[in-house]
Amino acid sequence: MTDNSSWQAPGSAGDDPGRPSFSPLDGSRPADHAAPQSAPAPAPAPMPGMQGPSSGPGTAWTPPPKPGLVPLRPLGFGTLLGSSFQVLRRNPKASFGSALLIQALVVLVTILVVGVVTFFAVSRMTSATPEEEGAVVAGGIAAIILSGLVAVVLSFAATALLQGIIVLEVARGTLGEKLTLGALWRRAWRRLGPLILWTLLYATAVVVAVGVVGVAVALLILQGDALIAVGIILGVLGSLGLVVLFFWLFTKLSLVPSIIVLERARVFTAMRRSWRLTNGYFWRTLGVQLLVSVIMQVATQIVATPITLIFGVGSSLLFPTEVAEPEAADLGPYLALNGVLLLVTVVFGAIAAVAQSACAALVYIDLRMRKEGLDLALVRFVEHRAARGAAADLDDPYGSTAQAAAENPSGSPWA
Repeated sequence: MTDNSSWQAPGSAGDDPGRPSFSPLDGSRPADHAAPQSAPAPAPAPMPGMQGPSSGPGTAWTPPPKPGLVPLRPLGFGTLLGSSFQVLRRNPKASFGSALLIQALVVLVTILVVGVVTFFAVSRMTSATPEEEGAVVAGGIAAIILSGLVAVVLSFAATALLQGIIVLEVARGTLGEKLTLGALWRRAWRRLGPLILWTLLYATAVVVAVGVVGVAVALLILQGDALIAVGIILGVLGSLGLVVLFFWLFTKLSLVPSIIVLERARVFTAMRRSWRLTNGYFWRTLGVQLLVSVIMQVATQIVATPITLIFGVGSSLLFPTEVAEPEAADLGPYLALNGVLLLVTVVFGAIAAVAQSACAALVYIDLRMRKEGLDLALVRFVEHRAARGAAADLDDPYGSTAQAAAENPSGSPWA
């Protein structure tokens, strides 16, 4: 019979007399012997967006870094929505300050230009003789319309400039940078021309589409009783079609300002890029931007409605009859109520402009992360900046993958 008490586990003292024996059941070693230690394997280099293994037990991976506004990874719907409003809190002087300054400037210039021209035109029409009344009225109306067009063009330019400023703030904020108001304005000013051209093209397309439907409906109605019903039906169907067309084109081309500013692309190149980036993400792109717009509209109405009611009640108390001429002493409260209502409109208009422009910029960054690996380029930029201590000699990460993508227009209806 074999004596099992002499059995030893492989690798124990029976195989190597210089090594201590241990129990095959629990693997324990005698306390007065130390097991030989082998050299540890080298730790693998961390991937971009990951940190190396920590000294603590069980720590091998951490989420992608968040140096600034958003984490450097594809963004969820909630992150897109919340970060659109966080832009205001993170750098209020550069974002909200710019929007408020631009909105106030547009309103002030519009009031001055349109108000002064209207005042002189009406004064001239009321003092005209019967012989020259027709020519004076026509000239006065033309002057008022031209002054309104000047205000519209100024509004387009201001909107384009604000879009460029907010896009830059979001892009640099994602990398943890805070640019001053002056730095943002200088950078956005360089792309103001293409931004204005894009804004004018967009507005012209909307006006032409609405004008074509309106003229067609008017011509049918003017033909007589037989075509009035056809004109009404065409007006209803045409309006619904215009709404669908507007939301479709708005969604597909909503990234154009971001591409113009960050990739320094031309207008039609930016249109093709925006069309391709939104392929497969139409409803997500539309949903988050529409939700931001609805939130701002509701918030504006919540604040503006009580002020409007107070304004109406105050006007009826100050001027109870329409026949009586208001005295000069009564104009103070009247103008004050108008001023408060105008101030609320400007402030909430500035907040809405920042939130909506920031939302479009965040959607652009998210889609490039998902389709072009922009998150890896951003992580590399952050790591190199931390290693060198400065970012002046580093390439712009937002242009690192844009050129290759721009050279491949497959699948685009604009190609």
